[in-house]
Amino acid sequence: MKLTTIAVSVITLLMLTVSPVTASDTDSLGTGWNLSLIAGLTATQAAYSDSWTGGEAGSFSWVGNLNGTAEKALSPKMRYRSILKLSYGQSMVQDKDTKEWEKPFKSTDLIDWENLLLFTLDGAVDPYVAFRLESQFVDASVSAKNRYLNPLKLTESAGVARQLLKNENSSILTRFGAALRQTITRDFIDEDFNTKTNTATDGGLESVTDVNLKLDEKLTYIGKLTLYKALFFSQKDDFVGTPFEDDWKAVDVNWENTVSASITELVSVSLYTQFLYDKQVSRKGRLKQTLGLGISYSLI
Repeated sequence: MKLTTIAVSVITLLMLTVSPVTASDTDSLGTGWNLSLIAGLTATQAAYSDSWTGGEAGSFSWVGNLNGTAEKALSPKMRYRSILKLSYGQSMVQDKDTKEWEKPFKSTDLIDWENLLLFTLDGAVDPYVAFRLESQFVDASVSAKNRYLNPLKLTESAGVARQLLKNENSSILTRFGAALRQTITRDFIDEDFNTKTNTATDGGLESVTDVNLKLDEKLTYIGKLTLYKALFFSQKDDFVGTPFEDDWKAVDVNWENTVSASITELVSVSLYTQFLYDKQVSRKGRLKQTLGLGISYSLI
């Protein structure tokens, strides 16, 4: 399956979830969909001729982003929100001796689609159910053979939520509940790159806090903190007697922060940081930081 086909399929899936949707759609409540769809592209480039001395090497990087949000009051007591984040980028470098360009490699890859159904009962907290899909376009961990949409993580959760802030420009929503996760991987089983699908299931407690703040007319902050504590793990027996026996019990952390500033109507600068801690993946925290200047355009 080609990369572009996968991207179109994921976007289509989001559109089917909220369709038929236009900015002017209204329902019996007299309110319409609150829609946002922003596309962005950033690129950096540097190159040196073969006569350049000093050991410098050129580089070229690009990242494309698509962030979409659809939110609607389905009834006086029910509100639906869907958030899609797509990101993909590549980098390539120039050999410092020959000045020839090497093959591009993936630098950024993200598919994150979350759906939330909130039952607004006007109490201290509101019940919710949620579904989240996380993956990547291309798994290039084995250079000889790419796998697409691998691994695939599905999370279903339910619990209670509290809206700490809600106005026209900003919102803070925190929720806590029980969650069930399935991680589906396609693993190579032989030299011919045949694959076997494996599914690991765990369940436990999840806390999610979403922050969206408009600091001024040109500056916004978006943050998401996800904490997850597994209470059971379907493959725990595979690790009994090893140093990793209890790693699945550790709290997983995913903390994302994005600060964006509009320079002009189309040009913006953004700083993105992500802190990940999953003891089953690495016993150290993982930090990602990207700073980009590029074109950002609101499609809706």
